[in-house]
Amino acid sequence: MNEPALYAVSGIILAGGRSRRFGSDKLAVRIGDGTLLDRSVAAVAQIATDIVVVVAPGDHRVPASVDRPLRIVADPVAHGGPLVGLLTGLEAVDQPLAIVVGGDMPELRADVLGLLVRTLAAEPTIDGVVLRSRGALVPLPAAVRTGAATDITRRLVGDGERRLRSLFERLPTRVLEEGAWRPLDPDGDTLRDIDRPADLPRS
Repeated sequence: MNEPALYAVSGIILAGGRSRRFGSDKLAVRIGDGTLLDRSVAAVAQIATDIVVVVAPGDHRVPASVDRPLRIVADPVAHGGPLVGLLTGLEAVDQPLAIVVGGDMPELRADVLGLLVRTLAAEPTIDGVVLRSRGALVPLPAAVRTGAATDITRRLVGDGERRLRSLFERLPTRVLEEGAWRPLDPDGDTLRDIDRPADLPRS
């Protein structure tokens, strides 16, 4: 059973990519009792009050049911990039904070997602929180303050930017070092995403 949400936080799941390197629709691949996308949704549902899944135009996928309100919204253009998908999600959510993940992240740890949200909620001078791994900032998962993130993302997209990382170059952001989050996820499972069939977990 899912625990109650820690804060008033919406979940945004980016699920509008091409799956080009995978060779087929990776989010529909079954892992255990559900799909790859279902696993991301289930993890986010443990901390979010509502969830928005951002898909490509014409994509009618339906994730497994969870005990949180869940909406499917479509990008304005197909495969416009993760920053465009993020803007679509930010414009659709209801809560002042949002946790953002990829739909191809099957081993997200709810404890780590909760840490991102708690850190953001506790520091009013920052508008985003991400993780650092092996010395590099990792843009997903991330917690963002919805209003500030929407404004900056809209400007970046309008300027032709498509990199998700560009948001955290502009948004006042706290980067959590490995010493802060690795105790909750020693193997770094939260950061794993699926690009090719060989990346899929065994169960």
